[in-house]
Amino acid sequence: MIRNYAKIAWRNLWKNKAYSALNIFGLAIGITCACLILLWVEDEVNYNGVFPNQDLIYIVPTNQTFEGEVYTFYSTPGPLAEDLKEEIPEIVRSSTTWGGEVLLANGENGINRYGRYVQPDFLDIFSLNLLEGEMGNALSRPDGIVLTQETAFALFGSDKDIVDREIKINNEFSFTVTGVIKNLPSNVTFGFNWLLPFERFQLGEDDMWWTRDYGNYFADTFVKLAPNSDFGEVDGKVRAMIASKMGNMDDTPKEAFLHSIKDWHLRSDFEGGKKVGGKIKLVRSLAFIALIILLIACINFMNLSTARSGKRANEVGVRKVLGSGKKRLIGQFMAEAIILAGISALFSIILLLVLLPSFNTLVEKQIALQLFDPIHLLSLLGITLVCGLLAGWYPALYLSSFRPAQVLKGVGKNQGSAANIRKGLVVLQFAVSIIFIICSTIIYQQIQHVRSRDVGYAKGNLLNVAVSGDMIDKFDPIREEMIASGMVTDVALTNTNMLSSGNNGSGLTWQGGSNTEDVLVRFRYVSPNFLSAVGLKLLEGHQFSNDRMVDSTNVIITQSFANLMGDNSALGKTITRNNTTYNVIGVVKDYLYGDMYGNGKTGPVMFFNNAEYANSLYINIRPKSSSADALASIENVLKKYNPAFPFEYRFENELFNSRFKNEELVGELAKIFSILSIIISCLGLFGLAAYTAEQRKKEIGVRKVLGSSVSGIVRLLSRDFMSLVIIALFVAGPLAWWFMQKWLESFAYRITIDLWVFAIAGSIAIIIALFTVSFQAMKAALANPINSLRTE
Repeated sequence: MIRNYAKIAWRNLWKNKAYSALNIFGLAIGITCACLILLWVEDEVNYNGVFPNQDLIYIVPTNQTFEGEVYTFYSTPGPLAEDLKEEIPEIVRSSTTWGGEVLLANGENGINRYGRYVQPDFLDIFSLNLLEGEMGNALSRPDGIVLTQETAFALFGSDKDIVDREIKINNEFSFTVTGVIKNLPSNVTFGFNWLLPFERFQLGEDDMWWTRDYGNYFADTFVKLAPNSDFGEVDGKVRAMIASKMGNMDDTPKEAFLHSIKDWHLRSDFEGGKKVGGKIKLVRSLAFIALIILLIACINFMNLSTARSGKRANEVGVRKVLGSGKKRLIGQFMAEAIILAGISALFSIILLLVLLPSFNTLVEKQIALQLFDPIHLLSLLGITLVCGLLAGWYPALYLSSFRPAQVLKGVGKNQGSAANIRKGLVVLQFAVSIIFIICSTIIYQQIQHVRSRDVGYAKGNLLNVAVSGDMIDKFDPIREEMIASGMVTDVALTNTNMLSSGNNGSGLTWQGGSNTEDVLVRFRYVSPNFLSAVGLKLLEGHQFSNDRMVDSTNVIITQSFANLMGDNSALGKTITRNNTTYNVIGVVKDYLYGDMYGNGKTGPVMFFNNAEYANSLYINIRPKSSSADALASIENVLKKYNPAFPFEYRFENELFNSRFKNEELVGELAKIFSILSIIISCLGLFGLAAYTAEQRKKEIGVRKVLGSSVSGIVRLLSRDFMSLVIIALFVAGPLAWWFMQKWLESFAYRITIDLWVFAIAGSIAIIIALFTVSFQAMKAALANPINSLRTE
C-alpha cells in the first residue's frame, strides 16, 4: 500500500511541477535555516563537553558586597584552592590558576600563545590525558611546561618525542617540555595552549607573598567533588570558608560558592549574587526563530495545496466513486507531502554545504556538517518527517473531505473555510516577516546608539599592544621615537585595558566622606602621560610628573570619586589606602568601562603613577595619518627595542565593537531571517496569485472585451492580496513593539522605539508583495481574451 501511495503521489507531483517546485524551494529554505541554527545550538550546549565528569567539576566565584549591592567576580584569593581541598573532605581535587600570554621560542622560532599557570590537580580535574609524558610528573617540576599538540607542532614541527626538549619563555627563562596534551576544541570556556606550574606565575619574581594572602583576589579556582557528594552541603561549606579565614579583618562581606561546569558558558550572568541566565537566552531565542521559519515554510505548503483544491476536486470525486475511502485519500496526500519534504531535505543538504562556511564566518565558529553523524542524520530525518506531517495534515483532511456527488456536478469545490484559512495563513506569514524586519532594524539602531556614545576618551585613534619583553624598561626611548616619527601623538602604559573594570578594592577612607570603607574603587597603574595619551579630559589639577618618586603618594581621581569627597574641590584632599595616605592632584571626567550598556554612571577610579606592572601599551595614532604607514613605523620601533617579540595589536575601536557580538549576531540573523521569511512568503503569494489569475481568467477575458484597461485588471487582482499584507502590518506592529520593548528593558542605555520603523517595515513588505502579485496580474491582464473565453 505504501508503494502505491508513493507511485500515485510522485505522479501527481510531477504533473504539477510548478507548484511542487515552489513547495520544495520554500521547505528547503526552512529546513536549511533550522539545521544551521540547530548546528549552532548543538555547539553552544556542548561547550566544555570535552571534559568528562561534568557533574563533579566547579569553578569557585566570589560574591562581594559594596554599598549594599552584591557583585560577583570570578577572582579568588590564592590560598583558597588549597584550603578548600584540605578542609572540605568532599573536595578531592583543587587548583588555583591564572591565565596570560607569553612568548614561546624554540631557537629562532617564536610564537605568542595564551596559557594558564596551574597547580598539579588541574590535569586530573579536567581529565587531561597526556599524549606524551607522565601524568604524575608533568607539573611537578618548577621548570616543566605542558604544551598542546598545536603549540608543540608550531614550535617543533613534525618532530616526535619532544618531551625533555628545552624552550625559552619571554626570551629569558628556560623550561623543559614535560608533556603534550590533545588540542582542546574551540567550544571550551577556559582554553589554553600551554600549562606552567603556578609557582612560576610571576616569572623572575622570587617571593610572591601576595599570592598566599586572603586579601588579594586575582586567581581562578577550580575544584572537583567526590562522587555522590551533596552539592548543597558542600556549597554551604565553601560559602563559609573566606569568612572563617578573614575573621574581623575584612569589612566587606565576601563569600565563595560553587558554579557548575555545565553553567560556565550558558548561565554565567549574575545579579545580586544570584544566577540570572546568560547566553542561554540567545540560544533559546534563535532556536525559537528557526522554528518560526520552519513553520512559515509549512504554512506556504498548506496555502499552495489548498489553493489547488479545485484542480484536485474531480480526482477526489472519481476516486471516492471507485471505492477509495477517506483514510486512503489522506494517506495519499500525506505521502505527497512527505515526498516533497524529503526532496526538500535533499536540496537543503546542498544549501547547507554551500552556506555553512558563510554561516561559520557570521557566528565565528568552525562548525562541521557531519551529515552521517547518527544524531545529525536522525535530526534531519526528524525535521523532514515533521515538516511533511505538519505541512500535509490540513490539505489532506481538507481534500479528502470533498463529497463526490457535489464535486462531479461542479459545485461545492470551493466551499467551506479553506479560502478564509488561506487568507489567515498569508496574514500570519507576512506578519512574521514584518516582525523580523522591525526587530532587525531596532537591534541595529540600539547597537549603533551604544557604539556612537561618548566613552570619555579617544578610542578612535588608539592602538592597544600587549606589553612584552623589554617594553616597560625601554618605554622612554620607545615613546620618544614613536612621537618623533610624526605618525603618533603619544604613547602610554597601563595595567588595565580602558574597557575593563580592572583591579578594584574597598576599605579606603578620605576627607569629606562618610561610610567610605564600603565603596568599591577601581585602581589604574599608569605612566605619567597616560591621561593625555588616551584622551581623558582633565577637569582640575594636573597630570603626573615624570619623576615617580615625586608622585609616589599622589593620585588622580575621576569625577565620580571627587563627588564622594564633598561639594568643594577634591584637589589637595587625602585618601588613605592600606595605611598609606595619598594626595589628590587631579580630577578627570568620568569615562565608560565595564558595562557598555550601562547608564554611564561609572564607579570611582584612582590613577597611580606606577607602570611597573603594566600589561598594555596604548599608542595614539595622529589623526589623518595613514594607518598602514603608522603601523609600519610603530612595528619598526618595537622591533628595534623588543626584537624577540612579534608585533601584535588591536585597535581600541575593534575591542569596543567586540563587546556587542551577541547583539550583532541576533541583529544579523534577524535580518537574514526577515529576508528568508519574505522569500518564503512571496513564494506562496506567487503561487496563490497564479492560482487566482487562472481561476478568474474568464472574468478577466470578459472585462477586457468590455474595455477594461490592463492597469484596472492589475488593481483588481492585487487589491485582495494587498489588504492581507496591510492587515499583517497591523498584527505585526503591536507584537514587534512588545518584543523589542522587553528586549530593550535589559539595557540601561537604550533607544526609544520610533514609529517610522514600523512604517518602513510595512512599506517594504507591501512593495515586495505588490511586485510579486503584479507579475502574475500583469501576465493575466496581457493575455489574449479570446484564448481564455474559448474553453468549451
